[in-house]
Amino acid sequence: MVKIQIRLPNALYRDLKRLAAAREWSLAETLRRSAEQLLARHPQVRGAAAPWRPPVSDAVGWRKPSHEAVRAAALDDMEPRLGDTVSSRATTPERTRHDIP
Repeated sequence: MVKIQIRLPNALYRDLKRLAAAREWSLAETLRRSAEQLLARHPQVRGAAAPWRPPVSDAVGWRKPSHEAVRAAALDDMEPRLGDTVSSRATTPERTRHDIP
């Protein structure tokens, strides 16, 4: 048998102690019986399933964009800094990394 330590909310602890006393069980026996009932109700959960992983990008046909395309998209999504205007952004062909706030 394994000995464990758990934390319970105060109200749940009081209710479990009250149930255990009414049934003349120990708190440990009450918790064991509760766990057995939970596992009986959900038997398929007993085995650990592999965690979900997203599909590999090549398998879904996505192609990695170039570094320049990612950089350009990131710069397009940037909020303008004080002093930047639509016309000045349109006339500036590209920003450098030093321009990023």
